[in-house]
Amino acid sequence: MHFLILLSGCHTSRFIPEGGYLLTGTSISSEDKHVGTEELQAYMPQRPNSKWFSIFNVPIGLYSLSGRDSTKRFNRFLRHLGEAPVIYDRERTIQACNNMQLAVRNMGYLNAEVLLLEKAKKDKMKIFYRIIPHERYYVHDFSLDVQDDSLRQVLDSLDYHPSLSKDMIAPNKPYSINALDAERSKLYGLLVENGYYKFNKDYVHFRVDTTLGNHLADVEMIVKQAQENADSADHSHHRFHFGNINYEFPDGKPFLRPKVLRNATAISSGGLYRESNMHETYARMTRLSAVMATNVTINQREDDSNLLDVNVSLTPNKPNSFSAELEGTNSAGDFGAAASLTYQNRNLFKGSELFNIKLRGAFEAIKGLSGYADQNFIEYSVETGLMFPDFKFPFLRPSFRRNAQATTEVNLAFDSQDRPEFHRRVLTGALRYRWNRDNRQRQHRFDLLNLDYVFMPWISDTFRDKYLSDPQNRNAILKYNYENLFIMNWSYHFAYTSRPLGASASNYGTNAYTLRLGIETAGNFLYGITSATHTQQNEEGQYTLFNIAYAQYAKFDVAFCKSFLINKNNSLALHAALGIAYPYGNSYILPYEKRYFSGGANSVRGWSVRELGPGSFQGSDGRIDFINQTGDIKLDLNVEYRTHLFWKFDGAAFIDAGNIWTIRDYKDQPGGQFKFDKFWRQIAVSYGLGLRLNFNYFILRFDGGMKAIHPAYTDSHGHYPIIHPKFKRDFTFHFAVGMPF
Repeated sequence: MHFLILLSGCHTSRFIPEGGYLLTGTSISSEDKHVGTEELQAYMPQRPNSKWFSIFNVPIGLYSLSGRDSTKRFNRFLRHLGEAPVIYDRERTIQACNNMQLAVRNMGYLNAEVLLLEKAKKDKMKIFYRIIPHERYYVHDFSLDVQDDSLRQVLDSLDYHPSLSKDMIAPNKPYSINALDAERSKLYGLLVENGYYKFNKDYVHFRVDTTLGNHLADVEMIVKQAQENADSADHSHHRFHFGNINYEFPDGKPFLRPKVLRNATAISSGGLYRESNMHETYARMTRLSAVMATNVTINQREDDSNLLDVNVSLTPNKPNSFSAELEGTNSAGDFGAAASLTYQNRNLFKGSELFNIKLRGAFEAIKGLSGYADQNFIEYSVETGLMFPDFKFPFLRPSFRRNAQATTEVNLAFDSQDRPEFHRRVLTGALRYRWNRDNRQRQHRFDLLNLDYVFMPWISDTFRDKYLSDPQNRNAILKYNYENLFIMNWSYHFAYTSRPLGASASNYGTNAYTLRLGIETAGNFLYGITSATHTQQNEEGQYTLFNIAYAQYAKFDVAFCKSFLINKNNSLALHAALGIAYPYGNSYILPYEKRYFSGGANSVRGWSVRELGPGSFQGSDGRIDFINQTGDIKLDLNVEYRTHLFWKFDGAAFIDAGNIWTIRDYKDQPGGQFKFDKFWRQIAVSYGLGLRLNFNYFILRFDGGMKAIHPAYTDSHGHYPIIHPKFKRDFTFHFAVGMPF
């Protein structure tokens, strides 16, 4: 911290030219609250040098450490890391005043003024823009003149009314040039969606009379005749229809079935020209894994000027690919290695089906286990999946199939784990649907069927006697998760983001948010069958399927994340997540794979994964605490301040809070049950700093968290480590890929 303060104070005067000023502050204010200043920020040509966390002038400090000689490598290095001083440019600032004034006048304040106030102190300058809007003009009368009779009839049939637009160009409404531009765009969008292929915005202009007095204006919207053929007596705007649709392939060899091409083409022969159909065709073709590039062109027929032939040119992607991965592992000091091989086919049945199969093997040398014959962990698995680029589901409306960007996935996987304590086999299968709407703002995932079969072919006598059979140490949660189990569930997940695909953060960053919802249930269908047929129950009172107990539970998750863009280098992110899972019917305990855990790089970062909770529970046996430190309820609350440092490095300061709890009072998890009068005192809190290496397409993240409130301790020294910190006890380091939320 002292270093940052010292670096922030580095003197920059030698980089300020004689008579020049370092720009240290800018602000915009308005005498009328109806004139917002946020959108006028874009007109400012210069902004002060950025600061780390909006406090420390480190970027300009680094630059100032360099010498004047830019040929020296070290000086260039410091300048590359830092940020050159922003020298006040008065000419650009005066031009910005003129641009702001024009922008405010476009809002309807036709006599608006923008004043510039400069405050210089030694070699530093602060500037203030003062908006004086004066009186706003209002629409006195509005009229529409469509000079093309046939176009007027079409607009009447489309029920076009300019006064119904968002900005309301109507009598007694505020006059605004921005509203006129919006109305021009609205009319253009309406016509190009209804066959007017050659219509453009230049055909629409406005005649405005502001000489009426009393700050009133008469507005006339004029739609001119077509001008494309000056020699012809026909100056009407023509409506176009799509003619033939042709598909072109390299070497003339189609690599997709005709039905797939038709489904991916939003254009229909004989239909009205619609610009959105062109964009949608591009989007659908791009989503096909078998297609590398798409080009859609339109040719107007010479024999029939109102027909447009469409050529869709497709370039195929590579049909097959292989990839291999090697990784090192370190679990609590036990080192190991893993390798995987993946094969993909992007066009298995010439329908752009994506088929993949992945083989993985892992080995880990386990130390410190006494009483076990083998001291190694061996795992191998095989995963295979087939994804179709549309819905494979009956009874769906054809319009829904066409408009939804959907995929159907079938997945199978087998995982074999051999540990010194036990051998475990997991067989899974899933039928899944994904689709999105509204420029990917709304994303849906529906798992119609998800099957998990967990089989324990062998458990060592040492492990069984110590943890599963010994009456003194028997752990119900542990025992339940080391028995054969069958899970049959369905789930639905929904995600909404307020920022459309491709939208810039500058336009949506201040209000951008994401909402995620998930619901999952298991065992209800099987429970209905087995209870109705009076199937025999096992010793635990559970119904079985093929002599294997099945799980029954319900699970609900919700997460909300909102970001606030402070400036181009600083932002604030808030995150809240809540999860509740309830075992019932055929299950008294939730399966381990479905239980919540707290701590780790994406949760409360003062703790490692599965080291926190549930409630005030504090484990004593490290061999089984990974089972006991799980729960049925999870709460995460996070706030993170993010800042750009230099080059590819970003920084963060964060505060995390949360914990997990159990719904029932399990004797092996004392203090873990959720109680309304106690849970708020069991919320853990941590704080810390993070460093991110941002390569745009992926982010490497390093976070260091310190415990602030530890719910497992009752004494003040242990409960409030923020007051009595011990670095070795309270610090946790995390490495992860991607942002935490």
